[in-house]
Amino acid sequence: MGNLELSFTHGFYMPKRRIERIAAVISIVSFGGSMIFGAVQAISSGLNQAEVIPQLTAVAKPSPVSLPKSKIQAQEREYEIVLKSEPNNQMALEGLVNVRLQMQDHQAAMQPLEKLVKLNPSKQEYKTLLAQVKQEISKGKRL
Repeated sequence: MGNLELSFTHGFYMPKRRIERIAAVISIVSFGGSMIFGAVQAISSGLNQAEVIPQLTAVAKPSPVSLPKSKIQAQEREYEIVLKSEPNNQMALEGLVNVRLQMQDHQAAMQPLEKLVKLNPSKQEYKTLLAQVKQEISKGKRL
């Protein structure tokens, strides 16, 4: 009977141990997958954010093909409406800066640009663009 008990207990031990191993492998794979997914998402969001800044700084120089002035003014009003309800909306602030720079209204572009610098003190691109805008304003005053 001792032999029978050993094999009976041994029979339950193997499937339990196998289940534990399978659960451990699934846990490790899940953890690794979530780490990889998080890393990919962080890298892609960093790249997307890096693409927005050159677009913002590229507008500082007028493009050869630009929208009609009435459309640009309509965009400016739309951004201003958004900013009335959401004063810290960074996309609207960036859009307003872009539109005002397209209209060559550097003085009007300063206020939303200063707010962007205040909201994002670590973003050097905003500081650089603000310095460029201030330089353009000082050039205009000298003429």
